[in-house]
Amino acid sequence: MASTSDLEQLADLELQKEDEDEEDQSGIQGCPSPLPSSTFSPDPSHPYYDVARHSIIQVSGDDNYGRKLITFSSCCLPPSHQLNHQRLLEYLKFTLDQYVEMDYILVYFHYGLRSTNKPSLKWLRDAYSEFDRKYKKNLKTLYVVHPTNFIRIVWNIFKPLISHKFGKKLTYVNYLAELRDHLNYEQLVIPPDVLRHDEKLRAAQKDGPPSSVETLPPPRPPLPTQQFGVSLQYIREKNRGAVIPPVVQQTVSYLKDKGLRTEGIFRRSARVQLVKDIQKLYNQGKHVDLDQYDMHVPAVILKAFFRELPEPLLTFRVYNQVQDLLNVETSLRVTRCKQIIESLPEHNFIVAKYLLCFLHMVSQESIVNKMGPSNLACVFGVNLVWPRHASISLTALTPINIFTEILIEHFHTVFGSRCPPGQESGRGARGRSTGGFDPGLGEQGGGGGCHGDLDELVALDQPDESFEAVERRLGVSLLPEETLSQLDALLQTGNSTRGFHSLRRS
Repeated sequence: MASTSDLEQLADLELQKEDEDEEDQSGIQGCPSPLPSSTFSPDPSHPYYDVARHSIIQVSGDDNYGRKLITFSSCCLPPSHQLNHQRLLEYLKFTLDQYVEMDYILVYFHYGLRSTNKPSLKWLRDAYSEFDRKYKKNLKTLYVVHPTNFIRIVWNIFKPLISHKFGKKLTYVNYLAELRDHLNYEQLVIPPDVLRHDEKLRAAQKDGPPSSVETLPPPRPPLPTQQFGVSLQYIREKNRGAVIPPVVQQTVSYLKDKGLRTEGIFRRSARVQLVKDIQKLYNQGKHVDLDQYDMHVPAVILKAFFRELPEPLLTFRVYNQVQDLLNVETSLRVTRCKQIIESLPEHNFIVAKYLLCFLHMVSQESIVNKMGPSNLACVFGVNLVWPRHASISLTALTPINIFTEILIEHFHTVFGSRCPPGQESGRGARGRSTGGFDPGLGEQGGGGGCHGDLDELVALDQPDESFEAVERRLGVSLLPEETLSQLDALLQTGNSTRGFHSLRRS
């Protein structure tokens, strides 16, 4: 049986051979292609800027089941003499520390690891020792993309140190296309060198898998009862004009009644097949009894609904505005977030208000559930806003999380009143509103609940009541300017209820 030192020598020889093979195929290897500029902009004040600037480690949102995606790209490693590998280890721990309390996925892109930039095997052993149970417990899968003989040799070296349970988390991925079945592929930050290498591998296989970038066949038309993967407008049209999508209303109501004090709510994932089965029931219009499942399951379903919308709840248009939030003075950020939210289309605004009201409630139980505004923002932010044609990089997550945290923590200020597009906001708690509503969540403690003054006047009796039903009940349109002016005037009167009934009769 080969000794550890023999295996280490064999690993080094194998890596040198892979270097030579690559050079024979594509000429002398130059510097790796940089990632797109949108993913390559760490703040120079970052405590690990010397490592972060290479984009070796990225956080790419969530996978299809709500687990955080973290990628490590070997091709981004500079030559060993240009990088302090101890700092790399510290930066990796610094990144993971933000997410290890929730379920997460690691994707390791092996292509580009060379004898000139690889960390030593001693470093790998030290790294494995550094990552104690805290890091390993919530790691659900480690995907190794484009594995080579070097990987298999290294695995044999570490096999005596690795538990059987951890070993079962390892999954080899030979082609990028295989990731589509497991991850939100479009969100992955994949270096151009890795994409080109994948194309070469496929070209070498006559009957290889389909391209990871080719156009997929058009999907089947959605079912009339479809809930996941279709637009808010589609769901509204197929559900008698319901304002709040049924799956959102059911999961929020259930969690409000039974899950507010569940520790780590929204941090945990659920079994992949179980999530698929529940989504199938919803899409077929069948009844789902949430009492049958663990409390974390409806939380996963709620996140999955927003993550699978064709356009994010907060729309593509606001993404750049959210990214610019770091350029806004801290004291002005709440006001800026309010302006962004007020610019949303009416339906998106209402659903966002419904959801953020609930998340605000969850945060108020943080002493018990350990999910304050910051923690909730970390797990929910990437499910509410993302770019149209790009992945979310590690640096892009910071403003998204700050934005979402403000929406949760300052819910009453951000959603308390709303001006029509193009008009100034900031008129106080009794500013002009588009017709707020009680999202069916009721009062929370003694703080006045999650609805403002006008919301109490035009409250929806049921969260699935349609716009048209509200308009019929009120005898007014919710959107025209003259109605907004009339409702605004009512709020300035001493007896707004009497004035409201007068408006209703008119």
